[in-house]
Amino acid sequence: MSEPAGASEYGVHTVTDSLELLLPGNTIRVSKMGENAFSYQRQDSDGNTTEKMIPSKSGQISVEVAPIRPLNHPARRTSHMYLEFDREIYLGKDSAASIYVHCPIEIGVFLAGDSGRDSLDWISCNKDDSRFGLYGPPDTGVLCKYAQAPLATGYGDSRPYADGVMKIVLENTLKTGQTVRKVVFPITDNSLYYQGNQAIFDGMHVTLKKRATVSVADIKISPVETDWTKSPAWEDTTVSTAMEMGLE
Repeated sequence: MSEPAGASEYGVHTVTDSLELLLPGNTIRVSKMGENAFSYQRQDSDGNTTEKMIPSKSGQISVEVAPIRPLNHPARRTSHMYLEFDREIYLGKDSAASIYVHCPIEIGVFLAGDSGRDSLDWISCNKDDSRFGLYGPPDTGVLCKYAQAPLATGYGDSRPYADGVMKIVLENTLKTGQTVRKVVFPITDNSLYYQGNQAIFDGMHVTLKKRATVSVADIKISPVETDWTKSPAWEDTTVSTAMEMGLE
């Protein structure tokens, strides 16, 4: 995915007359239609156009463009994410490691007001790589958004408009070495934050441990400490404190 020249950064834009925002594969135009209304138009690289009319009593509107969780394209079917690392992570017994991975995002467009944010539109700037995956058996498995997750060097390594960086702490409390290649979790529990054209996610702590006679991975959210701007929520969180994933 190439970044267009002069691509717009994330943030809030106040519109009194007109505004043009450029994102990979998408052009957004907001224009004043009259004293109390604005038009919103988005055209993608395939020639598809989305148009909306936005009433405004004040004669101006504010639009926020922000990274959101990758759950809308090609359709909203799940709240779970299936990240497959680009290499295996080996953990010796009673050991731990911290890694950073790339996790895909979508772009949300919000009407920004004193009372909060209202969702207006969403965009996938990397839709060719957006797909579903199944974790578990065909009859009882969990449908997930699937993505290959290359390792990142740190929080500053996100790819603009395509992904955000997530820190994952892996802890092996088992008495034997373990190999980790994937993680499955409800991504609605992970908030997103942005600065310029980069994005980061809340992280996770994954503990490999014994539950009865079965080895499992216990997954908990680790809120990131940052002064970056928190993205508005596009959907409700699942309000879960942990999730278990079986080890293979």
